[in-house]
Amino acid sequence: MRELPDTSSLPTPLQRIALVLRTFGRIALWIQLVLGVVSLGILLTGIAGRTIGPTDEKQGVGFGIFLAICGLVTLGVGVYIAWRYTRISQQLLVGNTETRPSKADTLKTIRLGLIVNMAGMLLTIVGAQAIIGSIVIRSISQPSGLTVYDANRFVRPLDLFLVQANINTITAHFAGIAIAIWLFNRINR
Repeated sequence: MRELPDTSSLPTPLQRIALVLRTFGRIALWIQLVLGVVSLGILLTGIAGRTIGPTDEKQGVGFGIFLAICGLVTLGVGVYIAWRYTRISQQLLVGNTETRPSKADTLKTIRLGLIVNMAGMLLTIVGAQAIIGSIVIRSISQPSGLTVYDANRFVRPLDLFLVQANINTITAHFAGIAIAIWLFNRINR
């Protein structure tokens, strides 16, 4: 088991900041990690299904998938930054003031997390819009009646999986943004 440092000599506000960083860093890490893994699984299923299904190239969906992957990559960076929050909290509890990160460095890391999650959310939202736009166009262009000879005109359930993957990624980025803003305000008092 890990030995906890003696924090009795540290100022109480510093102990509180370390606790807040550790607690909310872990919350952000796990929310983003779980939603990111689920989104990745759904996205990979959607990509695999596109290679098996009808072969026409749907420009909106392909571009949307690319942006969804970009959103997941930035989510991976966001997960790393959330993990950094927990490392900073440990460094704050060290008795040696020379190795302890400064308030400015801590705020800089939180600001970076905020920027990364906002960029990832933007990429994912644009990707979701491209996918949804493509699905709407196909659904509107479906002829009425039961006889349809062009399978490429159908809206497939797999397309909706791609939308779900994007919504999960957006939710993960939102959690990262909300926690970063809250931490920033809490530490910047």
